[in-house]
Amino acid sequence: MAQYWGIDIGGTKIEGTVLDEKKAPLLRLRIPTEASGGYDHILSRVDKLVHMMAAEIDSPLPDNIGIGSPGRLDSETGLLKNSNTVCLNGNPLHSDLQEQLKTGVTLDNDANCFTLAESLFGAGREIMRQGADVAFGIILGTGVGGGIVCGDRVIHGAHGIAGEWGHNELLPDGDRCYCGRRGCVETVLSGPSLERFYTIRSGGMWKSLKEIAATTGTDRAAAETIERLVSGFGNAIAQVINILDPHIMIIGGGVGNVEELYSPVAKSEIEKHLFNGSLDIPVVRPALGDSAGVVGAALLTAGKGE
Repeated sequence: MAQYWGIDIGGTKIEGTVLDEKKAPLLRLRIPTEASGGYDHILSRVDKLVHMMAAEIDSPLPDNIGIGSPGRLDSETGLLKNSNTVCLNGNPLHSDLQEQLKTGVTLDNDANCFTLAESLFGAGREIMRQGADVAFGIILGTGVGGGIVCGDRVIHGAHGIAGEWGHNELLPDGDRCYCGRRGCVETVLSGPSLERFYTIRSGGMWKSLKEIAATTGTDRAAAETIERLVSGFGNAIAQVINILDPHIMIIGGGVGNVEELYSPVAKSEIEKHLFNGSLDIPVVRPALGDSAGVVGAALLTAGKGE
């Protein structure tokens, strides 16, 4: 009986799933990442979770496990780069995971995994089945990333960075990003960046993004923060649409829960920067919730989205 195993390495949690031959979930487990423990500790946490999964379903490890991770593998060096879990950067994550787990690993970017799952089995399922062939998956959370699925296949590109809109410049001379540049989309639209902006605007008060979004009617700094999000998102994502012109965009991550991103105002902000002039594609929430990434990781081992 075919099974598809997936692991999603996040900044705060590592999640695992096993799908059956019909791609239905048999198991879902989570443990804390404990990223402060460093690179080797994260490897050991993945190993711990995989063996917990095996014990839970009384199964040996499969021949291949799909693993989603923040960042991308450099095709020339085999080292991970562009991860906002910075201790992963500069390390041979793919080969080290195979050595740690003693089994095959298919590694891909977490945004690619999210987009694969949502386009084939989630929010994009019906439109893709009706003939649409390009989905753009957006991660708006602790970091900002994206993935492209064409048909039933993840598009990686020549450098392996297809969909990485989070490190385009949005604000010239803006805040410094961990990538070394200034004013990246991520420094404006990520959850931590929005919370920092609120703290500055409020004169030192801190609120979570959820609290900020809930108090826009009574808190001017909160209203300014959400206005910054909607305006910046409209500008940045329009550049992606102008180039890619996807049939659907699916927004994941904690920031994607902000209601205003799906409002007529957000649509208008996107249209200000569109070559087409009007936004005629759906911009939707994920249907698989916060498990989309780990489901997509498992699907990496299932061939071309069979």
